[in-house]
Amino acid sequence: MTTASATSVDSGPTPPDETDPGGGVLTGRYRALTLGIVSVVLLLAFEATAVNTAMPVAARQLDGLPLYAFAFSGYFTTTLFALVVSGQWCDRRGPLRPLFTGIAVFGAGLVVAGAAPGMWVFVAGRAIQGLGGGLVIVALYVVVGRAYPERLRPSVFAAFSSAWVLPSIVGPVVSGAVTDHLGWRWVFLAVPVLILLPLAVMGPALRRSEREQPVLKGAEFDRRRSRMAAMAALGAGLLQYAGQRLDLIGLLPAFAGVALLVPAVLGLLPAGTLRAARGLPTVILLRGVAAGAFFAAEAFIPLMMVTQRGLSPTLAGLTLTSGGLSWALGSWLQGRPGAEPYREAMIRWGFLLTAVAIAGAALVLVPAVPAWVAAAAWGVGGIGMGLTVASVSVLMMKLSTPEDAGANSASLQMSDALGNVLLVGLSGVLFSALGGGSVAAAHGGAEGSGSVGAFTVIFLTMTGVALVGALLGGRVRKTA
Repeated sequence: MTTASATSVDSGPTPPDETDPGGGVLTGRYRALTLGIVSVVLLLAFEATAVNTAMPVAARQLDGLPLYAFAFSGYFTTTLFALVVSGQWCDRRGPLRPLFTGIAVFGAGLVVAGAAPGMWVFVAGRAIQGLGGGLVIVALYVVVGRAYPERLRPSVFAAFSSAWVLPSIVGPVVSGAVTDHLGWRWVFLAVPVLILLPLAVMGPALRRSEREQPVLKGAEFDRRRSRMAAMAALGAGLLQYAGQRLDLIGLLPAFAGVALLVPAVLGLLPAGTLRAARGLPTVILLRGVAAGAFFAAEAFIPLMMVTQRGLSPTLAGLTLTSGGLSWALGSWLQGRPGAEPYREAMIRWGFLLTAVAIAGAALVLVPAVPAWVAAAAWGVGGIGMGLTVASVSVLMMKLSTPEDAGANSASLQMSDALGNVLLVGLSGVLFSALGGGSVAAAHGGAEGSGSVGAFTVIFLTMTGVALVGALLGGRVRKTA
């Protein structure tokens, strides 16, 4: 499950109450639009869960295990840039063009990845997908802000979260079956065809919404912010490339990456974020810490289950299903009446549960431990992430003024993407440096014993990151 939460931008004028025809999100004028939006989220969610299942097989067949983590972090690297571009594009032209463009670019990335002759081309396809995904997710939230009255927006956002449940269950099964019987390439090549249905369903309704809610004039394109987003994406990419080389020549792109990334991050995130200043800066920081630790570990669980425990791609992918289901449970728990006074405690407990889950998954590296322990552990982690991510979002809005809510929401999503890029990238460096990417290690057994150490270090490192998040949880509120 990816954290495809709202990247708030100026969503345009709010539909006035007197034009609200009543009914729910699946009645009247909203039905087609709601079905189309949820269909797009379903496809994004299915693709995300399917990739986790198919990736170990794809990396091995393309002789690309050293670049395994790059295939995940490459997606989030280009998303960094697309998030900012999409927000400004929506402000100037409305969400229709960035949404349709993003879907087309996402589909093109799937085709490139599915037809890739080698791992570097596969990584390029994933990067193209990240561009499209970043454009789409921002545009979808702007559509909700422009097309739905305020009373219906919580229902639409709930549908967004619910759209992840079904793919979490069926995604690994379908992807595993396709990988086993048709080949991993069809996991990518079949999805672009499915994109046509939601476009046909919501196209007319979306165009009607555009006519009824014209874009406010005067929105300016912030070139400085776009340059910083491009710097962040390029810097992160250079750091990942340097991490894959692990030689003296790699120092040059490493230094260049730091020189680009650090000032860009300082400009894109609120002041004090990197030093965990009390209040909003720590809230923003914790979103990246939570997402990075959880998804860095999650990226390597299917590979571990395939190479170390001999599971099929289907069973390896199903290990993550419990996390998707329990994430929804954690989100529901933090939203119950009476939970608000315990918001800070829920963040701390969420991080602690995530740390327990990552460490618990690592236990499967011990041959005597049953493989189902990883699935049970990931169920615990999902609850922790549901508590943490939702609570962090609630606190961000609570600590923001109305004028700053959009910018702070965008910073929250930027932190999410940066956490994924940096910590998944770090995991890839550790995996390669400790011999996990060798072809011999990919086949497990005695000849692959070196990869046990690589997996162990990755999981222990991410457990430590989650524990740091728990420690920082006490800084989310300003002192009196």
